[in-house]
Amino acid sequence: MKTRFTSVKPIRTEKDYERTLARIEKLMDAKPNTRAGDLLEVLSTLVEVYEREHYPIPPPEPIDAIKYRMERLGMTTDELGKLLGSKARANDILRGKRKLTLPVMRVLHSKLGVDAGTLLAA
Repeated sequence: MKTRFTSVKPIRTEKDYERTLARIEKLMDAKPNTRAGDLLEVLSTLVEVYEREHYPIPPPEPIDAIKYRMERLGMTTDELGKLLGSKARANDILRGKRKLTLPVMRVLHSKLGVDAGTLLAA
C-alpha cells in the first residue's frame, strides 16, 4: 500500500480531528510494524486523546453497571441474592429501591468485578 507520509501534528480543532479520521480510514488496512502501520498507531493515539477531552463518555449508572456485569457473567437475580444475603435485597437494589451500602459495594466489586468508582457514585 503506497501512502503519502506527511508530518503529524496535534489535533487542536474539529477540522484537524476530521482530517485525522480521514487519514486513519485510508490506513485501516496497514500492516503492523510498517511505516503505514506506525502512522496509523500514532494517529489513533492522537484521536483517542482528543476524544477523551472533547467527547468524554460519562461513567455508567451503578445499577446499569451491576446489570451489565451480571449479564456478562450469566448471573441470575437468584445468584446475586445469594451473594448479597437475599433475593429480595438483590431485587430491591436492581430496582433502585434500596441504596448500595459499603458492604454490598465490596461484594459487587470483589465478586462481580464492578468498578468501585462507579459503585461509589451511587
